[in-house]
Amino acid sequence: MAFPILLLCLVSTIVFFASILWRKQNKTLLPPGPIALPIIGHLHLLSPTPHQDFHKLSIRYGPIIHLFLGSVPCVVASTAEAAKEFLKTHETSFSNRPAKTVAVEALTYGFQDFLFAPYGPYWKFLKKLCMSELLGGHMLDMFLPVRMQETRRFIKRVLHKAGEAVDFGGEFMTLSNNIVSRMSVSQTSSENEDEDEEMRKLVADTAELVGKFNISDFIWKNKETGGTRRFKDMLDVLLDIFEDENSEMKLDKDNIKAFIMDILVAGTDTSAVTMEWGMAELINNPRVLEKARHEIDSVIGKSRIVEESDIVNLPYLQAIVKETLRIHPAGPLIFRESSRSDVVCGYNIPAKTRLFINVWAIGRDPIHWESPLEFRPERFIENGPSQSQLDVRGQHYHLIPFGSGTRVCPGTSLALQVVHVNLAVMIQCFQWKVYGNGTVDMEEKSGITLPRAHPIVCVPSPRLNPFPSM
Repeated sequence: MAFPILLLCLVSTIVFFASILWRKQNKTLLPPGPIALPIIGHLHLLSPTPHQDFHKLSIRYGPIIHLFLGSVPCVVASTAEAAKEFLKTHETSFSNRPAKTVAVEALTYGFQDFLFAPYGPYWKFLKKLCMSELLGGHMLDMFLPVRMQETRRFIKRVLHKAGEAVDFGGEFMTLSNNIVSRMSVSQTSSENEDEDEEMRKLVADTAELVGKFNISDFIWKNKETGGTRRFKDMLDVLLDIFEDENSEMKLDKDNIKAFIMDILVAGTDTSAVTMEWGMAELINNPRVLEKARHEIDSVIGKSRIVEESDIVNLPYLQAIVKETLRIHPAGPLIFRESSRSDVVCGYNIPAKTRLFINVWAIGRDPIHWESPLEFRPERFIENGPSQSQLDVRGQHYHLIPFGSGTRVCPGTSLALQVVHVNLAVMIQCFQWKVYGNGTVDMEEKSGITLPRAHPIVCVPSPRLNPFPSM
């Protein structure tokens, strides 16, 4: 009897130590990270600005770190090289959005939208529709007169308030929302100041959007009343697909409502926030502001107002927008989720792991950017072709403010057109007086699009005299 017992003990001991060794080896395959607390994991390490917290952790633990947000496993990538591995080399494993949440379900009519839809036939169909029709070159060209009209309305509003203290964050929000609303449903929601203020609140707090903005009634009323518009807006295209029995993918009313909500909220907020950060940097860097004005005056003159077709001839303005997006990316974090287990950079990433690409940290990486915290648009002009040819459309992984890969933002072209021309208008047409020491703070607030903690309030005055007719 002694031998079987001894054998059993020996086998048990071998199994015990083998299991410990197996767990230890598999643990080392995970990216490094701090020790997690029971139940909450690493939630205690995060503030309302998680991109900043992730950046600090990456300095200590490396470019790829492993965290638990509660019980949910997460991986954070904080360098261009790591981002490229996840978004290009292993893209098929990381094309899904994170798991469904209560907030997203409420905002998207039960996950019927495009931004948070899982990677699959429905998402692919909407992506193709965005690139070919809804946000494609033809649609953008068709709505050029609309953007020009809204830019002129924006100028008139600012002129009307000359000499008064103006919240330019709110003005930029109104401008971008009017453009997106007219492209989406052929009318705006800011015909008077009360409606204007309400829409600002709706966009700033999307949780209130579902309750206060009855998109369903608005959409179908628009279709029934018809009109004399010369071309189709985005809603018309979606409704045509809804009514087409032979459509490649059948859309229902919730799909359409959720998609329009995506466009209204995401399209409004990203452009407005970027213009506000750009204005803040120009106020705090008067040398850059004067150089930009000199370029615009030299190319455009003072007898007419800058237009979209002029942007190609304004390289310093383009550099200002790139530099703004580098330091203040429209989306500080890219969210994905692994659909299957994969090995990335030698680390084992299990299925259902949430991935965060820290775009904010990548844009401030001293390995790729000299003096990364300095606002210096010249870096995109003076450092040779390697820098001057950089774009923000996802091909250069140390500058990906709109994401990269399959789920790159389909509204990038529209956002760039709106930001470039209207920031140029502000530079060309107005002087801005800021109270106090003449600068604005650069504190960030929590949000998916990196909003400012405090609005820019300054007094505009016309710079052109006489002011060009509009």
